[in-house]
Amino acid sequence: MTDTATLDLGPQARIVARLVAGVPDARLDGRTPCPEYEVGDLLGHLAGLAAAFRDAARKDLGPKTDTAPGSAAPSLPARWREELPQLLGELADAWKDPAAWTGMTRAGGVDLPGDIAGAVAVDELVVHGWDLARATGQEYVPDEAALRVSHAFLLAAAEDESRGGGIFGPVVPVADDAPLLDRAIGLSGRDPGWTPPTSP
Repeated sequence: MTDTATLDLGPQARIVARLVAGVPDARLDGRTPCPEYEVGDLLGHLAGLAAAFRDAARKDLGPKTDTAPGSAAPSLPARWREELPQLLGELADAWKDPAAWTGMTRAGGVDLPGDIAGAVAVDELVVHGWDLARATGQEYVPDEAALRVSHAFLLAAAEDESRGGGIFGPVVPVADDAPLLDRAIGLSGRDPGWTPPTSP
């Protein structure tokens, strides 16, 4: 596992926050690379995971850290344009505490070491940032340090036979010399060439 103890989630969280700000209301029901999510669902999922991993970093275990991701459809906050960037900022701030990366914590109803929880949080921001950018036609350049952690995490998951492949779905083959982002996205079970379907 890539050493994450000194990773600052702030740059990647701010990139995702900028993507959130660029989502027009008219795109909320648009398709995303996640077959089960429309754009509004993806934003709701981002809000939920930001709160859950913020609390996981703080070791503030409760309903937000105990809820499995697929147990309920993501709910988009009514004031998502204000609330989601705030949650992303709180998430990044919580992982600045070195204690967040140590000991045990919980996220998605699963107990796991702090450094693994931090890596999952980074990966969620990188991959879902790509999802949101692709779904809404925005440029996406993730934070380089966060991308390296995400790729290492996804690669380890894909090589773990007990998981049966990628953690998000079957790995999509990508050329070894492809950009690191494309390789990470392929490991996440997504096609790096995905674009929103065009309306008839």
